Amino acid sequence: MAKSLAMILAGGAGTRLEPLTRDRAKPAVPFGGRYRIIDFCLSNFVNSGVYRLKILTQYKSDSLNQHVSRAWRMSGFLGHYCDLVPAQMRTGMDWYKGSADAIFQNLNLIEDDNPDVVFVFGSDHVYRMDVRPMEAFHRARSADCTVAALPVREGEASQFGIIEVDNEGAVKNFLEKPTRHAPPIPGKPGWCLASMGNYLFTTESLVRTVASDAQTEASAHDFGKSILSELYKRSRVYAYDFTTQMLAGQTERERGYWRDVGTLEAYYQANMDLVAVDPVFNLYNEHWPIRTHHVDTPPAKFVFADQTHNRVGFATDSLVSEGCIVSGGHVDHSVLSPRVRINSYSQVSDSILFENVDIGRHAVVKRAIIDKNVSIPQGMHIGVNHDDDKKRGFFVTDTGIVVIPKGTKLT
Repeated sequence: MAKSLAMILAGGAGTRLEPLTRDRAKPAVPFGGRYRIIDFCLSNFVNSGVYRLKILTQYKSDSLNQHVSRAWRMSGFLGHYCDLVPAQMRTGMDWYKGSADAIFQNLNLIEDDNPDVVFVFGSDHVYRMDVRPMEAFHRARSADCTVAALPVREGEASQFGIIEVDNEGAVKNFLEKPTRHAPPIPGKPGWCLASMGNYLFTTESLVRTVASDAQTEASAHDFGKSILSELYKRSRVYAYDFTTQMLAGQTERERGYWRDVGTLEAYYQANMDLVAVDPVFNLYNEHWPIRTHHVDTPPAKFVFADQTHNRVGFATDSLVSEGCIVSGGHVDHSVLSPRVRINSYSQVSDSILFENVDIGRHAVVKRAIIDKNVSIPQGMHIGVNHDDDKKRGFFVTDTGIVVIPKGTKLT
């Protein structure tokens, strides 16, 4: 590969994920037990051989800063780095006005590194991707910009930025969340091509484009709304179909797996995707590992086999992280982060428990997300009666997922 630089956007507020983002940036939200959401993006680059990474942060970034600085130490001796870049206000007193403005305010980083191409990727999606085929596609077409795209059914088009392409993949039009008349993929009626929010630019094209956008007062300064909708009219812009690649260790079922976990419902479902016997997204692919920070805790422990008094500690169809103790309780179809304790006679099902959650004896937890450092009192029922959940002040989504914020004190 030629000299490349990855600019990773990690500064969004993530308001649709509250209360999980009440104290942390969206990319720092735990996922799959022992990971953070940003680990998937960073793993994709490192596994692809891209070792120069700049992470642009902004809102509530302390948790993200701690995680990245501890987990993602690169070899400076080899010219590799994973740098956290806070909003520096180099162009004025404004914070980032949008994703394009975030790049514009940090053009000095690109000038200092002097890469041939620049990846501009979001940090809040769950997927596996080798970026090398995307770069080869980009170079073969002498593109100024290449957009990673994913086929979606026409009925889902209103949820995405939709790209109209010709038979060669050249972008002919871009529609931001169209409510009707979404253009189909050539030769594939009923399907549209949706932007994944991941871009590859030649350096000259990126610098020129974001500098021009910064001078346009009416712009939203966003890559989807502002850049892509205009760039194809004057530059060589192509769409790279993400589903054309298949990584070693993947099955056909996993082809094209990509999830925007920007809402509580989407976040919950993506976690549940992991616990099936034959998961649609398999964390256990040794050929494309998801890397993260390793904590110094003992292995998970399951204790009590008292069949006579129904005091058996066990878990079924679940992910149980290191440091967990399942002590005479039952965990089913759930995801447990490190250092969770499940006490005797309790039942946890269809739930996501963050670090240092303690489930008291005889407690019942169903379809819940419990943030870190929460102790559920003995005998309490959560997710069983939503009227009771609301009376206690818990957040309950429209689909009935109960969310208990970090550090909530329960009695």
